[in-house]
Amino acid sequence: MDKESGITAWKPAVSRSGGPLYLAVADALAADIAAGRLPPGTRLPAQRALADMLGIDFTTVSRAYAEARRRGLVDAFVGQGTFVRRRPAPAAATLAAGLVDMGMNLPPRFEDAALVRRMWSDMAGLEASGGLDLLLRYQDVGGTAADRMAGVHWLADRIPSVGAERLLVCPGAQGALLAVAGLLAGAGGSICAEALTYAGFRSLAAHLRIPLVEVAMDEEGLLPEAFDAACHRHRPKALYCTPTLHNPTTATMPLARRRAIVAIAREHGLFIIEDDAYGPLAPQAQPLAALAPDIVFHVAGLAKSVSPALRIAYLVVPDARMAARVAGAVRATTAMASPLTAAIATRWIEDGTAQAVRDAIRGEASSRRAIAAAALPPEQARIPGEGFHAWLRLPPPWSRGEFTARLRAAGIGVVGSDAFALGTPPEAVRLGLGAAGSREELAQSLHIVADLLGEAPAMSSMVV
Repeated sequence: MDKESGITAWKPAVSRSGGPLYLAVADALAADIAAGRLPPGTRLPAQRALADMLGIDFTTVSRAYAEARRRGLVDAFVGQGTFVRRRPAPAAATLAAGLVDMGMNLPPRFEDAALVRRMWSDMAGLEASGGLDLLLRYQDVGGTAADRMAGVHWLADRIPSVGAERLLVCPGAQGALLAVAGLLAGAGGSICAEALTYAGFRSLAAHLRIPLVEVAMDEEGLLPEAFDAACHRHRPKALYCTPTLHNPTTATMPLARRRAIVAIAREHGLFIIEDDAYGPLAPQAQPLAALAPDIVFHVAGLAKSVSPALRIAYLVVPDARMAARVAGAVRATTAMASPLTAAIATRWIEDGTAQAVRDAIRGEASSRRAIAAAALPPEQARIPGEGFHAWLRLPPPWSRGEFTARLRAAGIGVVGSDAFALGTPPEAVRLGLGAAGSREELAQSLHIVADLLGEAPAMSSMVV
């Protein structure tokens, strides 16, 4: 190790016969990693330096490093160098400092090799059941009968009254929200939403030019009296809300408040768009759609409870007539959900794989919440009883912008409240506890967050 540069003086033993030289370099790298001579996190020599050391051309080393990245042996970071990969974690969750981008609110990776094999096995088995029709044919908007029934089965424990005629399979929660918001608001209509609202809904409302009316919140979510006042003043077309494990504040509305919100919506003749992204992670929370099926559009995405890669959401609407109208909106905006991913979701739900994955995510999330509770000061951190994100209020004189920038400089990404605020943003940030590739990485990152909280902003700054 060169102590001044921090770069390992790695000189591989490379055979110059029997194949391309760049593959020989990549093979030597793989062998030294496997033998423990290059531990995870080791910084490798710069490509030109290694080329000079071995007496070969720069292009050969460049191809060798590219081959090593293709094999998953190393990670390269612009301006910092090439490092032996620490573990096979998702590249999107790993920053240059080897920590995590907690700005991404991803379900945590669970350690259950048998369940992972089961997931892949189910996907491979689709060939026998779907054939080429699954790959070379369009399907009806809203999903096949089998896909809709799978959605009914997935929701049965939480919304027992739903039937297939009221359920549409949509291309992710964002696709469902886009169709419903546009349909309900129409031309010139507004939608009420929590003062801190899911950033994706803010984006689609801006795209559709739908004004969002800010409704105040407290520790238990949307305030009924503020919602009623907004209805009187603005006469909106609908209410959008996340009553369970609210994003970003983690609030879950108690049952009495849910009933109050439903009563106010009925009084003003409003529909409710219920974003239930995290509902399967908190099964004790009764959905608004179970309390008022005639006025609630329930969006049940699988991204947080099963897999973000599926891009499948089940949309429950008030009645069959409304289902036909929403299907038209889906057709106009996103055409249809991917038949392939819908078929994967159906298979996983039918054989219990999806439920097992949900339970594994819940178990891993519980461990990560415990890590967060141990690392972060309770007077600042709001950590829910379920789910995998936390809401961190910043003590003065910290501002959200300065805190976020300092963490970014340390290799940690978080999301400031600006991304969610319809009005004046509070001094707070959201932490995604699931993005870290391991519990150890999460604990390391959260301790840095906690240490920074304990410093004055001026002490953590180095401006010369």
